[in-house]
Amino acid sequence: MEHGAATLPQGLIAAWALVAVAFVAVGILAYVAIRGRTRRVDLERTVQAFRSLDIEAFRNLVDSAEEAFLRNHLSPRKFREIKRQRAWAALLYAWEAGRAATALAKVGQAAQRSLDPEIVASGVQVAENAFQLRLQTVRVSLRLLTEVLLPGLSSRSLPPLADQYERAAETLFRLGRFSSGVRNLVRSKRA
Repeated sequence: MEHGAATLPQGLIAAWALVAVAFVAVGILAYVAIRGRTRRVDLERTVQAFRSLDIEAFRNLVDSAEEAFLRNHLSPRKFREIKRQRAWAALLYAWEAGRAATALAKVGQAAQRSLDPEIVASGVQVAENAFQLRLQTVRVSLRLLTEVLLPGLSSRSLPPLADQYERAAETLFRLGRFSSGVRNLVRSKRA
């Protein structure tokens, strides 16, 4: 009987601790959601992120003809070493493209809150391109990670990340050319 009475307070303490953790988690989620909705997006920084990524270098790193050339002209050991390095570099490019896609999605969401229907329509297109780009970066990153870990395997063609990146950049630059109303909507970033 004593043993049962001793476990009851421990059970209550554990239950109350779980309730407290749940309230803290809900509070954190609410804070993040509210902060994300009120934070302004920096259009110029997003445009700069897109311009800074050298997409042609990425294309070279994942080019199957370039890989075939290296396979034919290097020893198998050296080829695996070089392929691992190239896949790792391409993975870093894909990671940065994913970060740019996240920033692009925020710009698209901000543009969708505009009163101008033309800006809203462009915001929808920008957000859709950002989503597609993010999906492509995840797919490409998984394949490149496989190549980093298993460089001896024959590469399959990668999803068209570079093409999707260029489409996303094009819509972003088009949105950036709109009237100053867009720039006022998304220019400065408040903490």
